[in-house]
Amino acid sequence: MLATHLDTFDRFINGRLGADEWTHEAHLVTCWVALSDRTPAEALPFLRASIQAHNCGIGTPNTDTEGYHETLTAYYVTAVAHADADEPEGLFEVATCSRTAPLDHWTRDVLFSVDARRGWVAPDVADLPWPIESTLAA
Repeated sequence: MLATHLDTFDRFINGRLGADEWTHEAHLVTCWVALSDRTPAEALPFLRASIQAHNCGIGTPNTDTEGYHETLTAYYVTAVAHADADEPEGLFEVATCSRTAPLDHWTRDVLFSVDARRGWVAPDVADLPWPIESTLAA
């Protein structure tokens, strides 16, 4: 259960959000809170460092096959920023924020490649519905 979005974010940042609580929904919540006082270009490096640190804290290594994923993080930072949700729970119903939404833009092979995990890889199926360049500018 996600408690409140600020509690989820606080537990994430302070290493108290358990691995079983680090769900897709928790990712969206932390992204929404991070964007509440940051631009997407500021939120991406903040979340990159925070997610990698959190993964280490819960025993998930950041490798070429698991842990932090740059392309997915950049995608969701931009998707959440463009969703314009008043509360993070509103993101759970936004199509571009769904768990499978990135597969509308990338083939599975490209999205889950080492290159996409390590850095930004442009979509190979369909363009994103919004520009992402300003998110990647940081």
